[in-house]
Amino acid sequence: MMIETDVKTADLCDDFAEKLQVCYLDFKSYGGRQRFSGPISTVKVFEDNVLVKRALQTIPEGHVLIVDGGGSKRCALLGDRLGEIAEERKLSGIIINGCVRDTAELAELNIGVLALGSNPLKSIKRGEGEENIPVAFGEVKWVPGQYVYADEDGVVVAEARLKKQS
Repeated sequence: MMIETDVKTADLCDDFAEKLQVCYLDFKSYGGRQRFSGPISTVKVFEDNVLVKRALQTIPEGHVLIVDGGGSKRCALLGDRLGEIAEERKLSGIIINGCVRDTAELAELNIGVLALGSNPLKSIKRGEGEENIPVAFGEVKWVPGQYVYADEDGVVVAEARLKKQS
């Protein structure tokens, strides 16, 4: 799957505003790639990243993993090792409603990583949570199989992949 890096969220909003949901969370970019897009895969966890790792090891190439971490900033749900798995498997990106760590290493990876912040503390490892279900945060309903676009201006979600109008 080809990863689109030339699509701007501002252009998509100009052409398709009525077809988009705009995420209203103030994410910080931690990955080496600022622009990324792809079909959505989801996990819902709370301060436990076992399902995050499993998803990164199993979701299809080119997908964007949406991690609903409940907005907790008390620990990191992703660090350099999980980021490397995502890069090796050619995932497009990861968007986390929660925190990351190993930010210097994440910045070196050819993958998009958005999160609320960073925290050096690792998560618990109980394997609790849900996979591949619709999740909601940032005034967006993130539905597996729908399409997400992210860049320096923000994050938008469409029901299907959008073609830029010329």
